[in-house]
Amino acid sequence: MAKELRGKVVVITGGAQGIGATTAAALARHGARVAIGDIDQVLAERTAVEVGGDAIALPLDVTDAKAFAGFLDEVERRLGPIDVLINNAGVMLLGPFEDEDDAATTRQLEINLHAVIHGTREAVKRMRPRAAGHIVNVASMAGKAGFPGAATYCATKHAVVGLSEAVRLELRGSGVDISCVMPAVVRTHLADGVLETKIFKSLRPEDVAKAIVEVLREPKFDVFVPKSLEVTGRIGRLVPRSVSEWFVRAVGADKVFAQARSTARAEYETRVRRS
Repeated sequence: MAKELRGKVVVITGGAQGIGATTAAALARHGARVAIGDIDQVLAERTAVEVGGDAIALPLDVTDAKAFAGFLDEVERRLGPIDVLINNAGVMLLGPFEDEDDAATTRQLEINLHAVIHGTREAVKRMRPRAAGHIVNVASMAGKAGFPGAATYCATKHAVVGLSEAVRLELRGSGVDISCVMPAVVRTHLADGVLETKIFKSLRPEDVAKAIVEVLREPKFDVFVPKSLEVTGRIGRLVPRSVSEWFVRAVGADKVFAQARSTARAEYETRVRRS
């Protein structure tokens, strides 16, 4: 039977906009009590009002491990024990690998990987003693393949997939579930200026939110959005590398990030570097 979400305490990092905000709204419609954590407190509070119900917004800098733990403590003080943690916060800075500066590398590692490690560890500490809970780590199809122009971003998402796989094995039999969500390109500010391929069109945040709701109700580890990506990935791993790379070029996937329009991304990337 599908799990009931009504009354469950759900925490979403980077929940003020994009996938996070859309997921918060979807879960609230199912009766969940949502806590939105975001570095943009004003936007987070506005989103919480729009989400309605018992939704709350709290300031969160996911790169500060101590503050992250304190944020979770405050959520539990206000709403009760955390049933679900969705590690959603993420950034993407694009460009040729050799041109990437240390600041851009560090920023992506801090938010996309270190924060997911901190969040996952804190969730396990809280959930394992209760023998219940669900951790959802939002990765990307970039965590299953490499794409020119996004080398460090791909590295962080590969790491999130590997982290989640390892923690899944450690949690076996504990009563705590973990899922890894791997969407294609989603139409949020993170993907500003990114090209679409001939075959895989960009997704709406609602598509990812729906997948997250589904996996919380019926837990499993691998969550591909769209689901067809799982079949494509399996085929790619069965054929020789030369064939899979030919396919990537044939459908234009090698140009998705490498030829992203820099002018369209300028505002987003500047905001990420300054945040």
